[in-house]
Amino acid sequence: MVFPERFSNLPEYAFPRLRNLLDAHAPGGEPIAMTIGEPRHPMPEFIGRILAENLAGFGVYPPNDGTPELLAAISGWIGRRYGVSVAQNRLMALNGTREGLYNALIALCPEAKGGKPPVVLIPNPFYQVYAVAALTVGAEPVYVPATAATGFLPDYANLPKDILDRTAIAFICSPSNPQGAVASADYLADLLALAETHDLRVFADECYSEIWRDTPPPGILAVANTTGADPERAVAFHSLSKRSNLPGLRSGFVAAGPQAMTHIRKLRAFAGAPLPVPLQKVAEAAWADDAHVDASRVLYQQKFADADATFAGMQGYQPPGGGFFLWLPVEDGEAAALKLWRETGVRVLPGAYLSRDVGGDNPGNGYIRVALVAPRQETQRGLTQLRRCLYD
Repeated sequence: MVFPERFSNLPEYAFPRLRNLLDAHAPGGEPIAMTIGEPRHPMPEFIGRILAENLAGFGVYPPNDGTPELLAAISGWIGRRYGVSVAQNRLMALNGTREGLYNALIALCPEAKGGKPPVVLIPNPFYQVYAVAALTVGAEPVYVPATAATGFLPDYANLPKDILDRTAIAFICSPSNPQGAVASADYLADLLALAETHDLRVFADECYSEIWRDTPPPGILAVANTTGADPERAVAFHSLSKRSNLPGLRSGFVAAGPQAMTHIRKLRAFAGAPLPVPLQKVAEAAWADDAHVDASRVLYQQKFADADATFAGMQGYQPPGGGFFLWLPVEDGEAAALKLWRETGVRVLPGAYLSRDVGGDNPGNGYIRVALVAPRQETQRGLTQLRRCLYD
């Protein structure tokens, strides 16, 4: 039996790979999970009531693009958060941003550019769906290091001109996963200018946008509006998973220019997985309410402060600007994760599992990713054990 070659070089996904590394060994203490970015803060209190009130909605097919009420709630949130008015015809509800990132690239990436296979620019390390989407459409993924030397954001502008001229899509994640770097308004403006010069689109993965330390991260929609950029250049993705502690709801949205959205919606009509109506009603309420988001952010900011205190004076420690991960330097990520598990029971993710080797170099090799998603006391206990085991 023949199978497609385009996915043959994919590494094993990060979490099965982690289980293969750790599960043959007994934990050295009570296990503390600090691997997956699954929020464990309280869900909004209104979820159960709204879901119960709309159970009949499971008996009908949901609208592919999102109910008008949900799209109005999303548009209202964008206006409150970014000061930008986005019409409903530029929005579409998603069954989680992973689905949206994948399908939007299929809808918008051309088969060729300049007579050659298109390029998709991907920060390295990165959220793994970016690469799979590029391979699905036959594009060439180009992994661009996002290291301490570049402020943990990719330096796309200094790529060779022939690569940029072939580029169809450039991914950016801010705050970034896993490093927690925040792209400034100037960075995003320069990226949009690069997109105009080389005729490409920017896919801005902003699912961590509501978890920040001191200042709300800029968004691609606001920067495009302020700079007068072509709205077709920017495609923004947001999610309720992190913002509202609802990873199981599988609800997000994509915002794009009118032409891009026409193509995204058309593909969704044939092959999408729309959100059930009762879940759209929950999402509508969540986007309309900011109080629960503010309360959750305070909890993260407390854990940021705990992490700063725990790793005070540690060489190489850089506090994240946003998101809920620490990106901690170690000599070898796999060795550090195994040592930590065997000696303390704290479970973290080797950074190399989130990156790709390019020219024999993997920018995640010397890091571990630590998720600050558990309750504060449990998180603090894990951080303390991590410091003692790996750094003291």
